[in-house]
Amino acid sequence: MQSVVVRFVGDSGDGMQLTGNLFSSLSAILGDEISTFPDFPAEIRAPQGTLGGVSGFQVHLGKGVYTPGDKADVLVAMNAAALKVNVEHIHAHSIVICDTDSFTAKDLEKALYKTDNPFTELALPESVQVVPVALTSLTKESLKDSGLDQKAIVRSKNMFALGLVCWLFDRPIENAVKFLEDKFKKKPALIAPNVKVLTDGYNYGQNLALSVNQIRIEANTSVKSEGRHASIAGNKATAWGLVAAAEKAGKKLFLGSYPITPATDILHELSTLKSCGVMTVQAEDEIAGICTAIGASFAGDLAVTTTSGPGLSLKGEALGLAVMAELPLVVVDVQRGGPSTGLPTKTEQTDLLQALYGRNGECPAVVMAASTPANCFDFAFMAAKIALENMTPVVLLTDTYLANGTSIWNVPSLNGLPEIHPQGVLEEHKGQYNPALRDENGVRYWAYPGMEGYNHRNIGLERDAEKGTISTNPANHEKMTLARAAKVKQIENRIPYLNVWQPEVVTDKETLLVGWGSTEGHLRAAATELGCSLAHFNFINPLPRNTRQVLERYKRIVVCELNCGQFVAYLRSQFPEIKMEQFNRMEGQPFQVSDIVSYVKGC
Repeated sequence: MQSVVVRFVGDSGDGMQLTGNLFSSLSAILGDEISTFPDFPAEIRAPQGTLGGVSGFQVHLGKGVYTPGDKADVLVAMNAAALKVNVEHIHAHSIVICDTDSFTAKDLEKALYKTDNPFTELALPESVQVVPVALTSLTKESLKDSGLDQKAIVRSKNMFALGLVCWLFDRPIENAVKFLEDKFKKKPALIAPNVKVLTDGYNYGQNLALSVNQIRIEANTSVKSEGRHASIAGNKATAWGLVAAAEKAGKKLFLGSYPITPATDILHELSTLKSCGVMTVQAEDEIAGICTAIGASFAGDLAVTTTSGPGLSLKGEALGLAVMAELPLVVVDVQRGGPSTGLPTKTEQTDLLQALYGRNGECPAVVMAASTPANCFDFAFMAAKIALENMTPVVLLTDTYLANGTSIWNVPSLNGLPEIHPQGVLEEHKGQYNPALRDENGVRYWAYPGMEGYNHRNIGLERDAEKGTISTNPANHEKMTLARAAKVKQIENRIPYLNVWQPEVVTDKETLLVGWGSTEGHLRAAATELGCSLAHFNFINPLPRNTRQVLERYKRIVVCELNCGQFVAYLRSQFPEIKMEQFNRMEGQPFQVSDIVSYVKGC
């Protein structure tokens, strides 16, 4: 096969994320392109064996990989509930490996089956290859002399399953052993048992010649880019992008944040990087998080706060302060299903209008969006660059799919990254500096405490356009409102033109798919199947300056997004004369490529 989709599913304590990550890393080392999608339950720990506690990890590997895939070619189900929840994620010719020890009458009852035959009840097609394996019993037999307690032994069945899947795909397990040694280096007593059960799982498939087709993935002979590569998750890439930006700017990085799913991993990652000069504060709430960041910005640091949709709502007033005070600030919003606590572990693109307009008054901020786990690094870096050079808050939108998913990242050298020149002050301003002074682009000069001769006050009240003092003059307020908007607008001259992507074969020259953020891979896959073009947006406010020219070239424009139509509404407000269709999903999951294709074809 050219590419294949594998989905590991089980209870949240069954180690599906570790299993999926190990298999993904093994495939990446062998040269496969990969795209992953961890799918966590919303409950912290639902009762074992119930539908609400099912956790999953899907990986698409091979070549020509843009997404984690629609349907799984191989489903590994650790219990009856996992099979029931995920039966919709397989196709008619899938292979289903299931742990027969977890399909007892009690297991079926907890998973709300109505009969004692789950495979018949779920109406699995006869073409589905069901591979029953007593994973729990075999793991117990494998580790009976390991010295581990029964609970620890049973928890190791995911490694038996990983070994079996490595056999299925003819994957050597030597690298998996190295990963396990690194994973358990702080618990060395667990290394040997996990390696043994992994090896036994591989040998089980090899020696018994299971009655299932072994799958071989075509070698990826496409030209690889030079340099070092790594498999990286979006949250980690975001954190490293911010660190790189601080280094290039010659600034200290300060993060003030409050833990919130799914953004917390950025705080976790940055808190380990004190050796890079990173300062982190876990604040008592969302408002304190952004306010400490604004204080750090006033003091001359690269200031960042991270959150998700509910937290962005709380940060709105303080974000308005940063706009009024014209201080550089990066706000990373890792979007999730809402409103309220909603679907905290599921993905959506529903914070766009909040990022654009969710503040009182005329309060423009730059809004950007990353589109792959790997380029979260690039856009975090760019968000910091724009904030520091233009003295403005920047909202960077990612989402749960990007935050937890992984893709291959070509690790850049620091020297190869763009230069960052933070806005400073002029020598001629010394002794007469005020916070209303601007350069030729309308960007305020940045002075901070400790700079002799540049003493000033910076406040949340409207200030005089010339003197920087408090002003309630009506004409001055309008002048300042327009000045802040113009400062953001001129950033369009510093961002790339909108690029139109096309597949190798274009059969439909009149249709343009449009998307933004994390849907890029799915829309590329759909455009490839449809033979049409794709315009994907990473810069949203301001829009790329050639946006109108691109849209006017196509007779049919279909805007696809994981909300009820927020981006298409924004585009219509900017270009009311251009007709646009919309295709939306609100299911807490990434797009199914087949759904996009069916809509465009009118199926």
